[in-house]
Amino acid sequence: MVQFHATTIVAVRRGADDICIGGDGQVTMGETTIMKHGAKKVRKIYKNSVVTGFAGSVSDAFSLTEKFEKKLEEHSGNLRRAAVALAQLWRSDKAARNLEALMIAADKESMLVISGTGEVIEPDEDFVAIGSGGNYAYAAATALFRHTDMTAEEIVRESLKIASGICVYTNDNISVEKL
Repeated sequence: MVQFHATTIVAVRRGADDICIGGDGQVTMGETTIMKHGAKKVRKIYKNSVVTGFAGSVSDAFSLTEKFEKKLEEHSGNLRRAAVALAQLWRSDKAARNLEALMIAADKESMLVISGTGEVIEPDEDFVAIGSGGNYAYAAATALFRHTDMTAEEIVRESLKIASGICVYTNDNISVEKL
């Protein structure tokens, strides 16, 4: 089976009105082939009130984002309830169980990491990173968040830029969505 390494995603919240998620654009097949430079892995959903970013298989992530948006509709936009419902579906549904992706979702009140193993995690910090270069981006976001006055978007962009200089599965073709 060919393994796809597919991204770095960073989310940062600076207060209630400065929320941003960004991701790089690289999709890598195996250990040596870059399949795409400009994949967009962040988007706004549910009446532009929730921003999501995903790491993992692109087709799986699109499927999960669709399912998540349906759960948001079912739960009147309640991010936490929709995230738990998605995680339950992801674990229990035979087709969904095989989807390989991690997702960050944020609205004005919450930031969550949602996984196919049924985890719905609210980070301790007002920032989080996932994906191939997630640890590099998280370290950069930690320093920038704690020791600068940069906006959420500036921290997201700079963290991804730093990760792209270290992680071979992350590039500097960055896309960003803000609430």
